[in-house]
Formats: sequence, structure tokens, C-alpha cells
Amino acid sequence: MKDFILKEIINDDIEKELEDIGFDASYRTFAQDKFKYKNIKVYSLNPAQANIIKQAAISVGADCATHRDVITGKAESSNVIIGGSFSQIKKIADKLKFQPFGLKILGERLLKVLEVNQRQTQIVGILNVTPDSFSDGGKYINEVDAQKHLVEMIEDGADMIDIGAESTRPNSVEVTSEEQIKRLTPILNFIKKENIKIPISVDTRSSVVADFALSCGVKIINDVSGFDFDSYMPSVISKYNAGVIVQHSRGNSSNMQEDLGYKNLIDEIYFSLKEKIELAECFGIKDIIIDPGIGFGKTREQNFEILNRIEEFYYLNRPVMIGVSRKSLLGIKEDDNELKDSLSAAISYPLVKKGVDYLRVHNVGLHKKLVLTI
Repeated sequence: MKDFILKEIINDDIEKELEDIGFDASYRTFAQDKFKYKNIKVYSLNPAQANIIKQAAISVGADCATHRDVITGKAESSNVIIGGSFSQIKKIADKLKFQPFGLKILGERLLKVLEVNQRQTQIVGILNVTPDSFSDGGKYINEVDAQKHLVEMIEDGADMIDIGAESTRPNSVEVTSEEQIKRLTPILNFIKKENIKIPISVDTRSSVVADFALSCGVKIINDVSGFDFDSYMPSVISKYNAGVIVQHSRGNSSNMQEDLGYKNLIDEIYFSLKEKIELAECFGIKDIIIDPGIGFGKTREQNFEILNRIEEFYYLNRPVMIGVSRKSLLGIKEDDNELKDSLSAAISYPLVKKGVDYLRVHNVGLHKKLVLTI
């Protein structure tokens, strides 16, 4: 007997796959939703809500996992996981629109989840005006060299430039606000003098440095501590009606790699970023980019789990930035930036395919070519 030939389809364009097998063209667009699947986690539901969702899922042939004590009423609350095709989840959402306990809102949210948004990755060039950054410390501390590199990155296609005057790598030494301002002043004056229009962010944890940078015309502050280092940071950003990049991290440069235990890595980072978004919004900050903080209080394995599951952070409805460029997760100990850049681009490829909004990189030209090729 002839053996059967099987393979899994790993292709977002399921409509094209249906076309290839000769599926009815008049039904193809509608039918594709039956072949696309999602597992969606909904948090902190009361037993009544969880039971209704479960029954709605079962009624359309989908799955819904709840806490084991929901059915008995002993659980005060439960997270649930809804699993099904796009078609089934749409039917669940339609059913929830007519249910009590606020489930109409959940139904509307589920429909939003299924919307396909075309995300175009933008490249953020790194300019370190520091003597001790992990990959290029001292290379651009000279005023002329910094200016030249800034112009080169813009010519290579950078969509944004992120300027840092303090290294925040593990075990780095804290730099005073006065010293950071001293390092930043020449390049910010150059940007203003040359009337450079590309968005500029300044990488700092200090509200004093942020105030100075924003007064010089900078529009975005990249706070790797996510407001944890300096509680005045949100009010300063708000004062200038500026934007912010909030990153997840643990501790500071001296101890960030000591507490690496997470009960649920992605959930903990997700809710930490959610709290930071809400804090920023309380201060009237509207332009918010989130960064799960690769290398900041995570093991190499945890970093790759974040990268593999990056799309989960899209549910926070904010642009997502990732920085893997030349970091230790590459596994390269020798001082070979060319090799590190190649590996950084290789790791970035699936991120671009998944539509991550921003890649923060050292080699702008290489990563820009990657984005334009995909």
C-alpha cells in the first residue's frame, strides 16, 4: 500500500494554500478563517464570566481552559485560554455581545485581536557618546566622530537615532547627570545647528538629563529603567509633551543579573509594561513605545523566549522595540563586531517577519537592507 505524504503548513497566506489545492474561489476568502488559529489568554474573570465563555466556546466547537474550581464556584477568579480558529473565535465574540457581566466588551476586544495590521519595522540607530559601552565604548566620544557617525546612520536609512551618554550594561558604573549632559551637549548642538529632522531619542534614566535633552529639541526619552530609577521622569516628559520608550528591567546595572527567577516570564514582563503604560498615561504621555528589555535581568534562554513570543506584547496596543544588537545572547565572546552584526541580523529576521515596530541596532545599513528585502 502506498504511504501517505503529510506536512504541516507554516504559512500566514492560507488563502494562497487553498488556491493551490483548487479550493472553490468564490468561498476562499471566507474559508481561510477556518484554517487560522489562535490561543488567547483572558485574565482575572469571575466564575460567571469564565463559565459563559467556556459554554460559548464549546457551542462553536472551540476550546476554553479555566481554573479547575470554576465549575464548583470555589474559585474567586480565573484566567481562561480560548483556543480556536479565527472563524470560531469570531462566533464566540458574537455570542458574548449578548451576554451580561461586561462580556460584550470582551467580545469586541476579541474581534480586534483578529484584525490583521500590517506593521513595518523601523530601524533605530545607536549612538553611544560613552567611553565604556559594551560594543563601541569610546569610539564616538570625540565630537567629530560622533557627528560623522550620526550622519552615516542617517544616510544608511535610520528612521530614528538613539543617543546614550551612560552605559547601562551589567556592572557598569553610574554616570552623573552633569557628566551625561556634558557628553550630550556637542551632538545635540550639532543636530540643532544642522536642522536634522530625523526623530532623536536620548537614552537616560535621569530626569535632569531628560529635561536638558528635551529643552534642546529631543522628542523622545528612552528610559531603560521604565521610570523605576527616577520617579520624576514621567512629569518631565509630560512637561514637554514628549514621547517615551519604557523598558522592562530588574534592579540596576550592578545587580540586574542576580534576580532571574520568574514564575511566568512573559506574563510578568507583560503586566509590568502594562503598569508603566498606565503610569505614563496618568501623566498625559501619549507617545509610548515599549521594550521588553533583552539582556536586562534575563538569562540567555529567557531572552530567546521573549523573542520567540514577541507578538504577545502587541496586545498592549503600543509599538514594540527590540534591541538584540551585539548583546551577549549572541554567544560571541570575542571582540568581533562584524560577526556580531551578522548574527544580530539573523536573529532580527523573524522579528521583522512578525512585524516588530522598532529594531535598535548598531549597524544601520545591514538591518535596513534586511527590512527592505523581506
